[in-house]
Amino acid sequence: MRIAFVGCGYVFDIYMRTVWAYPEIEISGVYDIDTKRSAVVRRHYGFRVYGDFAELLADAEVDVVVNLTSIRSHVEVTRRALEAGKHVYSEKPLALELGNAQELFRLAASRNLVLTCAPSNVYTDAVRTAWKAVADGAIGKPVLVYAELDDSPAHLMHLESVRSPTGAPFPYEEELQEGCTVEHVGYHLVWLCAMFGPAEAVVAASHWLVHRKTEKDLSPADTPDFSVATLTFANGVSARVTCSWVAPRDHSFRIIGEEGQVSVDNVFHDRSPVFLERFSRASLSARKLRSVRVNPWLGRRFGLGGRRIPLVQQWKSHAVGAERDAGTSVKQRLVSWLRIREVYAQDKLLGVAEMLCAIEEGRSQPLSPEFLLHLNELTLLIQRARSDGISTRPVTSFEPLSLFQEGPLDGGTPDLRESYRARALESLIGRLAGSAHRA
Repeated sequence: MRIAFVGCGYVFDIYMRTVWAYPEIEISGVYDIDTKRSAVVRRHYGFRVYGDFAELLADAEVDVVVNLTSIRSHVEVTRRALEAGKHVYSEKPLALELGNAQELFRLAASRNLVLTCAPSNVYTDAVRTAWKAVADGAIGKPVLVYAELDDSPAHLMHLESVRSPTGAPFPYEEELQEGCTVEHVGYHLVWLCAMFGPAEAVVAASHWLVHRKTEKDLSPADTPDFSVATLTFANGVSARVTCSWVAPRDHSFRIIGEEGQVSVDNVFHDRSPVFLERFSRASLSARKLRSVRVNPWLGRRFGLGGRRIPLVQQWKSHAVGAERDAGTSVKQRLVSWLRIREVYAQDKLLGVAEMLCAIEEGRSQPLSPEFLLHLNELTLLIQRARSDGISTRPVTSFEPLSLFQEGPLDGGTPDLRESYRARALESLIGRLAGSAHRA
């Protein structure tokens, strides 16, 4: 199947970072309302540039439109593509009004077309590995999740100077005007709902804390830059999800069970290390000691954080491990290596590839329309909770996904509950503590 991109801004270059790993995907061309930007893309990547959106939609060889336009344009671009008979993959969020999202899915269904959207991190190694730990019973019954998406104090980050590898400016005005929640909470919601089902209750608040993040006047100026939500899922799991443009960067999540926890450092890194801790008297008691808490090496000896577990790999795991278009200079290659190793590595094309595979194989999409509508609703509920807060029940729901149940999850790794072994010092301390209590 052949795809075409609408929108060649900052995020387009992120999609292109892994295009080398998808020889099976044919790109017919691109379109952007900024002709200077599309000309840069043509020179750099060699793609055909359509003269306007109508020309792209009229191209009979284009099967799928990938919508990377600004958030405010998502609905109109997606609607026009569906009306032209194209399948659509859209960046998140699909719409800023739940009713508009519902209309788009109705339109897609009436034309027998597929409509799906980002984020694609639900398919990644880090998320699959965390789920394996849960599925293996390694942490006992899951009961609580802490999920963070703090993206550093925006007013100190000089976002207006950030550029993509081909010079596209970071869309900081849109990011700040739409808000950290609309832009980012989906990265956590997608795997939370895929693992634990629909959220049955939402308690949330959002606040405008730093009033001047840029010299440029924003509209609206008071978009919340912090939100916190407690979600209660159908299976009884509770999750606390935070987003902000205020606190220092933290993209971690922890799934806490009755017998342990699994933790991931960076939801923006598809192959982020995953750690499993089976709670013990030694590890739980050691947390009282400041020296153990502030010294990671010492903490590991006592069992804090558990141990790193092998990643469960998916079919395109290799895509984020290298960047074939990093540039030719030593500096460019060094920056690319550091980013992949230390900062983030996302394969945004993975979601498109999963969509295309499902279409070609004649099966349902991994993420159902009802699932995506639920994510859209949760995003808007949290974003718009404001300082007075809300306590409500979503109107959308979905049947639990079989995303993680289809095919083997082991990836060659052993059962994580049976294979877990405490460190020697942790075991020794546990035995000593037990003896002391019996004395």
